Amino acid sequence: MAAADSPVRLVIHGASGRMGQALVRLCAEAPALRLVAAVAGSEAPHIAGVPGFAAGELASLPAFEACIDFSLPAGFDRVLDRCLAQGAAFVSGTTGLDSHQLARLDEAAARIPVLWAANFSLGVAVLQDLVRRAAAALPQWHRDIVETHHVHKKDAPSGTALALGESIVEGGGAAPHYASLRAGDIVGEHLVQFTGAGERIELIHRATHRDIFARGALHCASALAHRAPGRYRVIDLLSGMTGRGA
Repeated sequence: MAAADSPVRLVIHGASGRMGQALVRLCAEAPALRLVAAVAGSEAPHIAGVPGFAAGELASLPAFEACIDFSLPAGFDRVLDRCLAQGAAFVSGTTGLDSHQLARLDEAAARIPVLWAANFSLGVAVLQDLVRRAAAALPQWHRDIVETHHVHKKDAPSGTALALGESIVEGGGAAPHYASLRAGDIVGEHLVQFTGAGERIELIHRATHRDIFARGALHCASALAHRAPGRYRVIDLLSGMTGRGA
C-alpha cells in the first residue's frame, strides 16, 4: 500500500466509454492521482503511457488504491471482487444495477470504502444537502422540482431530480411534484422550489459542461482511497466535511 501522501494509484474500469475517456483525460490534471491501468470491454484500450487491460484480465492489474467504475452491470461484480481482493476503494457510477448488486455494495462496505452515486457533480451534492435541510425546516411548504435537459435525454424525471426528491423526503414532509423540460443542448439544470404563503425559496444548479461529473468522480477517488471501510456519499468527501459510513 502506498503512503497516504503519495499519489493514489488509480484504475479506471470502463475506460472506453464517454465518461471513461473523460476520466482518463482529466486524470492527467490531477496530481493526487496516478493512473496505473485502464480497463475496457473485450479488448484492452490503447492509451499513451497507461497500461490497458480487457475486462477479463482484472487478475493481472497492477497494485492500486482506488478504482473508478463507469461500465455496465455485466462487469460490475468482477470489478467489485477485484477491489475487495486488493483492499482498494471502490467508486462507481454504473447504472442499471439489480437488487443483488446493490446489496453487494453494502456487503463490500464492511471491508472497503465504497461510494456509488447517480451524479458526481460536487455542486449537486451540496444542493442535495441544502434541499434536505430546507425540507426539514419547512415541512408544510409546497415542494416542486423542475429539471431541464437536452432534447436527446429520454428518462423523465431525471435521476438527479429523483435523488433531490429523495432528499426532500429524507428532510420530512410530502414528496415533491416534478416537471421535466427537454430543449436544445442543455447539459442539465435542476430547480428545487419551496413555496409558502407570500414567499418562495429557489435552489438551482446549472451544469454547463459534462466534465464536472468526471472531475467529481476523480475527487471522490482521491479522497476515498485511505478512508475506513463504509458506505460514503459525495457530500461526505468534500473539503470541510467529515466522511462517515452510511
